[in-house]
Amino acid sequence: MISVVAFVAVLAVIWLLYSRLSVSPQQNTVAQRAAEQVAEVENPFKASNPLIGVKTNPFDKAKKVLNPFEQ
Repeated sequence: MISVVAFVAVLAVIWLLYSRLSVSPQQNTVAQRAAEQVAEVENPFKASNPLIGVKTNPFDKAKKVLNPFEQ
């Protein structure tokens, strides 16, 4: 009889712990949105091109030094 009561008590404790630790679908959605926002902010591949407004070639001077015979 004592073992049955102990077994039921253990099952009740396990059920209570599981119900407290379970994550609701709303929490999953919020966590997913937060992760996507952080990924967008921290994405290094969305950086702007620093040479967008540059009209000249920065290697022209080096090209002339390396090959003075080219016209």
